[in-house]
Amino acid sequence: MKIRAAVLSLATALVAVGTALPASAAPVESVRSGLDCTTWVHNNDPLYGGVDCRNNTGGPVTFHANIVCGWAPDVTGNSVTVQPGRVGESSGHCAFYSTGIGGIGWTVE
Repeated sequence: MKIRAAVLSLATALVAVGTALPASAAPVESVRSGLDCTTWVHNNDPLYGGVDCRNNTGGPVTFHANIVCGWAPDVTGNSVTVQPGRVGESSGHCAFYSTGIGGIGWTVE
């Protein structure tokens, strides 16, 4: 009986910690390596997010999203090549058991 109470107590604590973590990241705008990027988390699916980047350089730039997924493995979004003056999107989905997206960044390849 004590083991069952301990397990229930642990489960309750884990749920409390999971709900205390951010379910979505606030949009962030930044300029890095000639890209003007905005991160986002989907309104209806807090485990799906990505980054939209505008290419402000004179040539093509390839990038991908890096999504931090709480207690689940982090996700790397699809590689996207953006031509000068255009916008591209890289996105990914965290595992169903994730505590939510804790942050989104991007890497220029």
